[in-house]
Amino acid sequence: MLECMSSTLAPAARWRSRALKLAEAATTPLVPADFLDLFAPMRPGAELRGRVESIHPETPDAATLVIRPGADWSGHVPGQYVRVGVDVDGVRCWRAYSLTHGPRADGRISITVKAVPDGQVSPFLVRHTRPGTLLHLEQAAGEFVLPVPGPGESGGPDEHDRRMKLLFVTAGSGITPVIGMLRNLYPSTDTGVLHLPRSAAYDIVVLHVAPSAPDSIFAADLRGLESAGVIRLVARYDDEHGVLDLADLDALVPDLAERTTFACGPGGLLDAVAAHHEGRGLPLFTEQFRVTALVAGEGGTVSFDRAGVTVDCDGGRPILEQAEDAGVLMPSGCRMGICYQCVLPMREGVVRDLRTGELTTAVPGETAVGGVRIQTCINAAAGPCHLDH
Repeated sequence: MLECMSSTLAPAARWRSRALKLAEAATTPLVPADFLDLFAPMRPGAELRGRVESIHPETPDAATLVIRPGADWSGHVPGQYVRVGVDVDGVRCWRAYSLTHGPRADGRISITVKAVPDGQVSPFLVRHTRPGTLLHLEQAAGEFVLPVPGPGESGGPDEHDRRMKLLFVTAGSGITPVIGMLRNLYPSTDTGVLHLPRSAAYDIVVLHVAPSAPDSIFAADLRGLESAGVIRLVARYDDEHGVLDLADLDALVPDLAERTTFACGPGGLLDAVAAHHEGRGLPLFTEQFRVTALVAGEGGTVSFDRAGVTVDCDGGRPILEQAEDAGVLMPSGCRMGICYQCVLPMREGVVRDLRTGELTTAVPGETAVGGVRIQTCINAAAGPCHLDH
């Protein structure tokens, strides 16, 4: 029976193969998939994209984009991020943005972008993106997500002291992954904030830092959640309270020692929180998309041998960012040296770790045959380099 079916289908398969080859020949240098992308860019099997459906200003320099992802979108966990690719002046640039909602019933996703002065991607998304714009997407990633309550943390009405106690420390756009978690735990409707069974096990304090109240992204959302009694909000504005001094943290959060801290924001804040918590032996999870450059290398050309591309990189920024700016599609994940998704083999050259200043060298004939594996998100060129990518 199988032999009969095989012989029956073979001519049809051969016909389809010939038809496809003829179509490709007739449309060179394009192939039929290129034309399908024009009419069905969100179809299953296509390169993952998302269509912007609406844009909502949050502050003068920040906006939320609501996006309908393509058919192959795999979903996300609140707190994760998505890498978004946009074509700016003919170059495809990629940046990571936190998803600012939990999974939605309509299948849409949202990101909130703050325009970075002199940036390439964020000002484009905030000021020039319009409904209907197609963006390139990668699947959601990231480990900055809510811990799952244990058996003894059910959060029943008589179990207040047994709830999981969390502290979120956020600054600027660092609030974006946290607002995604909070919106998933405590959805807001026209009738108020919903109290869902999944949120009963959490006791949450949010310490949010911003230059001023008008510059505070999602300030109204945070105040609404506090008014509903589901979080305790500690808002610190530089123009009112001065720059946050972590020596005041115990006064601001008296039960700090009982809480697990999640921090997201600029590198300086995260470094300070990490030093504070390490000194006290307190648990801490952090999220940062850009590494803070403490030491600059000399810079140099970075050749991506298999791609046939050479990029002139300066020594003050990670190779990953500069390669993306030049249109090279780079593997990446956390962008701060933790997940190792950005690792590539360096066959020849020298790079410098932007966090420590440590040099890594690859010399043909002296190092491993496959080269030295380096993390492109935390290393800068310190001379000419050749990467196997």
